[in-house]
Amino acid sequence: MATSADTVEFIREQMAGAGAVTAKRMFGEWGLYLDGKFIGVICDETLFLKDTPGARDAFPDAETAPPYPGAKPALVAAPLLDEPEQLCRVARAVWDDLPAPRPKKPRKKT
Repeated sequence: MATSADTVEFIREQMAGAGAVTAKRMFGEWGLYLDGKFIGVICDETLFLKDTPGARDAFPDAETAPPYPGAKPALVAAPLLDEPEQLCRVARAVWDDLPAPRPKKPRKKT
């Protein structure tokens, strides 16, 4: 089941306190970025965040599940959608644990 644009927008609104949240279509679902870092996915109307040590500390009761077949397990963050402050804390914890994205190489002119 594909995720609706309304669900993506709702999740972005709930996470607005964490920073600049963007979502991009990928693999038929949505990739979620916070301040330019890839922090999770939205698949089948469910929010999954990367499983990092900081996220575990911020959300110790989190369940894990693969967002799609063959994926590594991620934190199921859907229960946090009713608690935007905690959701933002967990999202920032994931962001803090991840390295800065590599700069993109400029395309060669033909």
